[in-house]
Amino acid sequence: MISPVSLAFSRTDSRLGEFALRPLDPEADAELLHGWVTHPKAAFWMMQDADAAQVADEYRKIAESPYHDAFLGLADGRPAFLAERYDPARVELVGLYEPREGDVGMHFLCAPADTPVHGFTLAVISTVMAWLFDDPAVRRVVVEPDVRNSAVHALNAAVGFEPVATIAKPEKDALLSVCTRDQFEAAMSRGTAQ
Repeated sequence: MISPVSLAFSRTDSRLGEFALRPLDPEADAELLHGWVTHPKAAFWMMQDADAAQVADEYRKIAESPYHDAFLGLADGRPAFLAERYDPARVELVGLYEPREGDVGMHFLCAPADTPVHGFTLAVISTVMAWLFDDPAVRRVVVEPDVRNSAVHALNAAVGFEPVATIAKPEKDALLSVCTRDQFEAAMSRGTAQ
């Protein structure tokens, strides 16, 4: 179990327990992440053919970037998801949308599970959103999932995201969506997010 001192954020989900994030270690976590990002359920992560060294290299680049970082998510102290945050005016969405002060970009990926737990992915995205909005400078979260990823569109809607436009990125057509702090808080109070 990870020491609480090294945690970046934690919250308790009323149904599923303790969720937390800690900074990702590109070297130490590469083997674990490799199994996640190359799993068939992670097809939209676009790393299906990567080996462990390529995964470590990708997350080393993210760790070295001043505009992008990655975190390992824990559920009851065990690695269970990956979260990335980025400055969408400088990474991922440069020239593809009109950035606003207080925007932060987000990606998340749940680890593959042999036995899926009902509501787990919603608890993960709720945790990631709560973590992002824990920073008072964040006003809006911006995402750009593949237009074909209907499962993540439903999760995004459940935590308050609203689609803005379909945009053409070099690697995919993406559904640009945004969620303000008020939209997220409203979704949490309605119970659509936990």
